[in-house]
Amino acid sequence: QRRCQQQGQRQGHRPGHCSGSATMWRPEAALAPGLGTAAGRPLTVGWDVGGAHLKACRMEGDRRVDVAQWICPLWQGLGQLEAALDAATARWPDLAAAQHAVTMTGEMADGFVDRADGVARIAAALEQRWPHRVRLFAGEQDWLLPAEAAQHWERIASANWRATAAHCAQHFADRSGLLIDIGSTTSDLIAFRHGRLLGESLSDRDRLRSGELVYLGVVRTPLCALAERIAFQGESLNVMNELFATTADVFRLLGELDPSHDLYPGADGADKSLAATRARLARMVGCDAREGSEADWLRFAQAWRNNMLDRLATELQRMVSAQGLDLRASAVVVAGAGAFLVPDLIERTAQRLGLEQAAPGWKIFDYGFDVAGGVAQATDHGSIPGARLCAPSVAVAALWQQAARQQRTAVEQG
Repeated sequence: QRRCQQQGQRQGHRPGHCSGSATMWRPEAALAPGLGTAAGRPLTVGWDVGGAHLKACRMEGDRRVDVAQWICPLWQGLGQLEAALDAATARWPDLAAAQHAVTMTGEMADGFVDRADGVARIAAALEQRWPHRVRLFAGEQDWLLPAEAAQHWERIASANWRATAAHCAQHFADRSGLLIDIGSTTSDLIAFRHGRLLGESLSDRDRLRSGELVYLGVVRTPLCALAERIAFQGESLNVMNELFATTADVFRLLGELDPSHDLYPGADGADKSLAATRARLARMVGCDAREGSEADWLRFAQAWRNNMLDRLATELQRMVSAQGLDLRASAVVVAGAGAFLVPDLIERTAQRLGLEQAAPGWKIFDYGFDVAGGVAQATDHGSIPGARLCAPSVAVAALWQQAARQQRTAVEQG
C-alpha cells in the first residue's frame, strides 16, 4: 500500500528574492528580423515549469492569445518535461521563433539531487530546445541567462509566486492588497502595499514559517494531510493515513472542481465518476461507499472542505496580522484552480478577525480579468479562467514585456 507521503512527490515551490545585477535580455538583439514575431507582432511565451504541471501563456504583442497547461510529473524524470514541451509545440508550432520567459518550481521534485541541480537541469533543457531565446525570472527587474542558472539558482528557484504577486502589486500600486492563489498542490498568501511586496520571506522555508506558503491544494493534496479525525454519520473517526483519496475527490463530488483542472488519475487509478469518487472517500474511514447514502458522502466531503478552509484561514489570519493589513481597504486578488474557495475563506478569516460586518465590503478581484486583462487583450483561447489558472505564466510574460520595453527605451535614448 502506498503511503500518504507518496502523493507529496511534489510540484516544488518557491523562494525567489533577488538583489544585485543580472544579465538583461537585450530586446534589440533578440528580436532579429523574422524572429520572435507572429503576424508582425512580437511573440512572447511565459512558462511556469512546475513539478506536476507545465503552464504557458502565449502573447503576440500585447495580446494574450492562448493559455494552456499540461501534466508534467517531474519526479519521474526530465523526460516528462520534454513530453509536455512536445505537446506545447504541437499546439504552437512556431515556438522556435518566440522569446521565452521562464519561472519554475519544479526544481523541488525529488528526481533531482537538490534544488540547485533541478534549476540547472531545467534551464539547460529549455536552452537546448530554444538556444539563445530563453531567460529566467530572478525577481521583478532581473532576468538571467540559462548559463547563469547554476551559479544563481537561489534567485531562480521557486519564484513563480513572486512573479504573480509582483504583477498584482504593480496593478494595484496605489493601495494595499493580498494575492490568494490556491492551486492544485499549494496555496500562496502574499501581501503587497504601494507596488511592493510585503514580508521578508526569501525561500520556501521562510514562507512556510510565515504562513505565506501553505502546502494544500484542491487537486493533489492527500486527504490524510488535512485531518487526524473526521466526522461521518454523526461520529468522529480517526483518518487512515494512506493515499486512498485526494482533495480532487472532495471538490469533484461537491461539483466545484473544473474538470479541465482535474488532470491527474485518482489515487486508486480508477475513473473519476461520482461512484468511484465516493469509493475513494469511503476508504479514508475504513468504509465502502454502500455504507452511506449519497447525502452522507456529500456531508463527508463538506467536512473535508471545512477542514481545509480552517487550515487556510489560520495561515491567512497569521499573515494578515503580521503585515498589519487592513482588509477593509485592500484589494484581494484570487488566482488558481481553487479560486472558488476564496469567498468562504475570506468570510471565515473575517470572523476570526472580528470583521464580520466588514467582510461584504472586501474587494475581490479576479487575476485573469482584473490584472491580466489590464495589460493584454485576450482572445477566446486566452480566456479569463485560463489566465486565472496559469497566473504565474501570464505574469512572467507580462513582466518580461515590461522589461523589454524599458530596455528598448533605454537603447533608443542612447
